[in-house]
Amino acid sequence: MDIVLLVLGFVLILIGIIGCIVPGLPGPISGWAGLLLTVLSKVIPDDWTFLFITLAAALTVSVLDYFIPAIGTKKFGGSKYGTYGAIIGLLVGIFAPVPGGILIGPFVGAFVGEYIKNSDAPQALKAAFGAFIGFLVSTGMQLIVSVVFLILYIQIIKDNWEAIVQLF
Repeated sequence: MDIVLLVLGFVLILIGIIGCIVPGLPGPISGWAGLLLTVLSKVIPDDWTFLFITLAAALTVSVLDYFIPAIGTKKFGGSKYGTYGAIIGLLVGIFAPVPGGILIGPFVGAFVGEYIKNSDAPQALKAAFGAFIGFLVSTGMQLIVSVVFLILYIQIIKDNWEAIVQLF
């Protein structure tokens, strides 16, 4: 059972990293769940302070993820249309066979969303830039936290390798 917890923990951490980029998959929260499963293994010492701190980090960036793109859009004079357009553009960009679609999609989506609301192309471009910057900052924060969770997982495994090997 301990091996299953360690493997599932690793899988959830990888899903967390992927979830930072792919909408619909929880990013840092999945990574934290992976750390939780790892610590619940009998071969890894319980560290509730560690789990609390990492949970706080995961929740903080997950909540900020909802506000940062909107803040970026508002700072550059945009509306919710730009934010929604950026999200739709991201979804299209993920599946588009265009190199860099995941970066181009949110920008184009935000531009189209703003242009639909207000037919002023320069203003739509400015708001799209704000939505795009907000998206990049938000995604970057989540990705950093999720990669740190992977590094912490590797360190936990490394520190407890002797006990893990005993499971076999």
